[in-house]
Amino acid sequence: MTKLKIAIQKSGRLNEDSLKILKDCGVSIDNGNDQLKASARNFPIEVLYLRNGDIPQYLRDGVVDIAILGENLLVEKGQDLPVVEKLGFSKCRVCVAIPKNAFYNSIKDLEGKKIATSYPNTVQAFLEKNGVTADLHIINGSVEIAPNIGLADAIVDIVSSGSTLFKNNLKEVEEILKSEAVVTVSPKISDEAKTILEKLQFRIQSVLKARNSKYVLLNAPNDKVDDIIKILPGMKSPTVLPLAQKGWSSIHSVINEDTFWEVIDELKVNGAEGILICPIEKMVL
Repeated sequence: MTKLKIAIQKSGRLNEDSLKILKDCGVSIDNGNDQLKASARNFPIEVLYLRNGDIPQYLRDGVVDIAILGENLLVEKGQDLPVVEKLGFSKCRVCVAIPKNAFYNSIKDLEGKKIATSYPNTVQAFLEKNGVTADLHIINGSVEIAPNIGLADAIVDIVSSGSTLFKNNLKEVEEILKSEAVVTVSPKISDEAKTILEKLQFRIQSVLKARNSKYVLLNAPNDKVDDIIKILPGMKSPTVLPLAQKGWSSIHSVINEDTFWEVIDELKVNGAEGILICPIEKMVL
């Protein structure tokens, strides 16, 4: 029986988030300690735990069918590999940082400077785009220490909260790109594996839609129902049910997480009472 082979990072936050979305999709992975390969009990999928930087080549070679990895890695090593799904987690950015006490006015101040990075292709493309020439030092590991030991004048690295830069007395001066976890596909994926991928994508989309939505229940006087319905489009239209108390209705709908508080404020202004908000586990559209 054909199995969809999926690569994920061996360890770290991206590993945890990748396994969580698979679990939320109903895929149970039997992975013991230090296993490099594990199969699902209830879905035709096999997970390979690989070094992050090696994954793009495994995709090209057809060793794995798909992978969950960061967009930043695709920009650096896999621009030929297509993104089929953006996952919305493990968000970060690739940034230029320099010592806090260093002067910086514009990208031109990097001219002739030494830059330490694990992303030489990304940095070189960024510098060329801006007409800057610099000396790149490729480092695998703790890039942020380079300015403190005199190895570089600046660094380019991934930044999430910025706490690591702060601890190393660095400040962010340029953002090269934003990144999040994505699903990418091997050019050698078989038709059978594509069929399994389509089923997995359907589940992923249902989970992501649910994560970005909240279920809302509220009470409103009947003369306010039309106004409230205009605020709550829902998936098709809100559900309106009569309450035992005459002249009142219960309205059920879905709110997008991005506009949640704005909608709640508008509902209150338009007469909504007893507003209840519930998380949604899955949304099948």
